[in-house]
Amino acid sequence: MGTPRGLRNAGSSSSACRFLAAFAVLLTLPTLTAGLTRHYTFNVQMTNVTRLCVTKSIPTVNGQFPGPKLVVREGDRLVVKVHNHMNYNVSFHWHGILQLRNGWADGPSYITQCPIQGGGSYVYDFTVTGQRGTLWWHAHFSWLRVHLYGPLVILPKRGEGFPFPRPYKELPPIMFGEWFNADTEAVINQALQTGAGPNISDAYTFNGLPGPTYNCSSKDTYKVKVQPGRTYLLRLINSALNDELFFGIANHTLTVVEADANYVKPFTAKTLVISPGQTMNLLLTTAPNPGSPAYAMAIAPYTNTQGTFDNTTAVAVLEYAPTRASATGNNNLPLPPLPRYNDTNAVANFSSKFRSLATARYPARVPRAVDRHVLFTVGLGTDPCPSNQTCQGPNGTKFAASINNNSFVRPRVALLEAHYQRRYAGVLMANFPTAPPHPFNYTGTPPNNTFVTHGTRVVPLAFNTSVELVLQGTSIQGAESHPLHMHGFNFFVVGQGFGNYDPVNDPANYNLVDPVERNTVSVPTGGWVAVRFLADNPGVWLMHCHFDVHLSWGLSMAWLVNDGPLPSQKMLPPPSDLPKC
Repeated sequence: MGTPRGLRNAGSSSSACRFLAAFAVLLTLPTLTAGLTRHYTFNVQMTNVTRLCVTKSIPTVNGQFPGPKLVVREGDRLVVKVHNHMNYNVSFHWHGILQLRNGWADGPSYITQCPIQGGGSYVYDFTVTGQRGTLWWHAHFSWLRVHLYGPLVILPKRGEGFPFPRPYKELPPIMFGEWFNADTEAVINQALQTGAGPNISDAYTFNGLPGPTYNCSSKDTYKVKVQPGRTYLLRLINSALNDELFFGIANHTLTVVEADANYVKPFTAKTLVISPGQTMNLLLTTAPNPGSPAYAMAIAPYTNTQGTFDNTTAVAVLEYAPTRASATGNNNLPLPPLPRYNDTNAVANFSSKFRSLATARYPARVPRAVDRHVLFTVGLGTDPCPSNQTCQGPNGTKFAASINNNSFVRPRVALLEAHYQRRYAGVLMANFPTAPPHPFNYTGTPPNNTFVTHGTRVVPLAFNTSVELVLQGTSIQGAESHPLHMHGFNFFVVGQGFGNYDPVNDPANYNLVDPVERNTVSVPTGGWVAVRFLADNPGVWLMHCHFDVHLSWGLSMAWLVNDGPLPSQKMLPPPSDLPKC
């Protein structure tokens, strides 16, 4: 394939002792040679799938739902050839991959590339540099990711184990999702037309299976087998479209060891909360003498929305071998005690436990000095109803969403291409507000005027700028949490709290020693979160709410990071097969 578009990793040596200590762990993992090129082919096609006794034609990769698992090792080059056999446009995002200097492989339509049109193809070609752990891939056009998603597992370099006790085995990754009986493209298109909130999903799923709590779905139950008295590595991914989720396994305690492909100081929990876009690695230690042959795994929503939501619970089954739990009837297993759907305190307590390892091998390189201080308000708003129609949003308006009251307008061409060619006129404006244009009591009584402004605006940053970004939730149309995902970077979560951010007193409580490093963080309901990152990756990088309904309403923006002075600090040229708009 020629020279890879991503950076290559130089590799590192390990001592014999470290190798031997890690070897037992690596024996349980797929055998790959470091630094190789991994080739995958995605044939994107319509496939008939039945759930809840409803059969419909959905977009799939290679006819699979969910899509195929991609496995690489840190330092590998990944080449994915995508062939679009659908009538829909499509593009793919490799969620959490940093794509150093290589935004052409990042995937969000009209940001880093034009979408792949029906009958077209594109090769995503990138190197996985300095990352290991659980990430995932998904479509990044309209709501197509509801069906087009799969795991992306990055194994450590050969000779490097995990910085936690070795697991006996690795279980298959679990991806949480949503199933709609309706056509999701019709759902969001109708909502955007009427101004109302979109229809909600009909079920949550474990790896595409809803399970026995739903109509006609006992046969579509995800099951995983374990042995007594063993410790397993379990990878969780929330690929749900619009819902944060609680997760638990009845009568089992879980140990969290990784978040968003970054190791964390291990901590135990009986209930987890995971936002769309986030991943977690867990150690699951099974009972040496289980009191039951099977236990329920369950997910249920966390939300404070004032609108309707899918308030159901999906169940999967943890089966102990050699007993066949199915013979005992596992449709009525006791559920794990998950928090109430609006239990914000449970979420805050769980979120506060995450800490980076901050060791010599896995340092927390949080910027200590800050060049740019940015405050973004994040929340909902409204648009006036066009004079020739009746709208079904709040008080006859249309729902909208914004950052600093700017609702992002999708451009007609890809921003990254415009930036590379320095052709900005008519495409983007470099005047995204870095402070709220109209300050108010963000978590108190909302202002009378909730209309948003619209524009394709970016925040330009000089290369190597250190940024502190405070994301402040608002109460407009109701306070709720917003999982914000940043493309092209990880960030450090240095502080969070409820109410309005206090720039005088809150920074004194920042954690600058071992803050967790993530690519997706939820702005607390009625609160704020502060993150820091170093803008050392040139390109145009989207940041957006990972609730796709809010993304559709405009809750996104982009960072435009300029080239640095050295050749190694400049964007790579675009590939020859980059799709055209």
